Amino acid sequence: MPDRVELSRSGLAFAIGSYLLWGFLPLYFLALAPSGPFEIVGWRVTLSLVFCALLITVTGAWRPFVVLVRDRRILFTMGLAGVLIYVNWQTYVYAAVSGQVVEAALGYFINPIVTVFLGVLVQRERLNPTQWVAVGISIIAVVVLAVGYGQLPWIALVLAFSFGVYGLIKKRVGPKVDALSGLTLETAWLTPLAIVQLVFVGTTAGLTLGTVSTWHTILLLLAGAVTAVPLLLFAAASRRLPLIYMGFIQYFAPFIQFLVGVVVLKEPMPPERWIGFSLVWLALFVLTFDLVRGARSARRQVVQLT
Repeated sequence: MPDRVELSRSGLAFAIGSYLLWGFLPLYFLALAPSGPFEIVGWRVTLSLVFCALLITVTGAWRPFVVLVRDRRILFTMGLAGVLIYVNWQTYVYAAVSGQVVEAALGYFINPIVTVFLGVLVQRERLNPTQWVAVGISIIAVVVLAVGYGQLPWIALVLAFSFGVYGLIKKRVGPKVDALSGLTLETAWLTPLAIVQLVFVGTTAGLTLGTVSTWHTILLLLAGAVTAVPLLLFAAASRRLPLIYMGFIQYFAPFIQFLVGVVVLKEPMPPERWIGFSLVWLALFVLTFDLVRGARSARRQVVQLT
């Protein structure tokens, strides 16, 4: 019994750690000024690959990694996942450095609802009435926010859908691909694009690495670790915690991002934006209520069977 408690505590610590790091990412990207989003993502991809290769070397995991590479289905699936995470990273970094952190937070708030919606469209899952209510409220929220912004909140939608589809792809490869191998394959696919991106930035605006200050250079060189560590913590938490706990903790990151945008960066929050966010939070409450109810029902059935 004590072992199970210890596992739960360590899983909780890993989960909270991963989402706290993701929550404060906007401040990290802002600290990289004057680096632009294209340079930041270029270094983020290439240095993530370097960091992952070092971790695989240290852990002696090259043999199972090579086995994955020889599986063409997994190899090309991770390539598709890489494209989606590239779109997600590029959009998120652009939002962070252009003063749109609140809208980026909105994307991760609506991500669980988008995931449910994608389950209906892609996997032909059936929603119960409560889940449909949550989806309906979120659609109304997007309409309200679109009116408030004067346009669709495209940053939030791109973040939510790119990460939602990315999650579906990762779910299909399942336990065959661990977090470290997955990120290594994804960044390996993206590294040629990242190099082209860095060359383009270097020949136009000019690369900032090593030209600003020692502190700036150190921060930029940490981009690989900053990317990989939260993902590895998340993977460790997923193996130790029930899904319902992960479902609750996932709101930490967008909530911190929201506070960073509103309190630290003083981004505007007109009434219609507050109304839109309130509707999103209401939809999340409905979805969480359904999740808790479903977990309790499943627990009761297990008790009855035993």
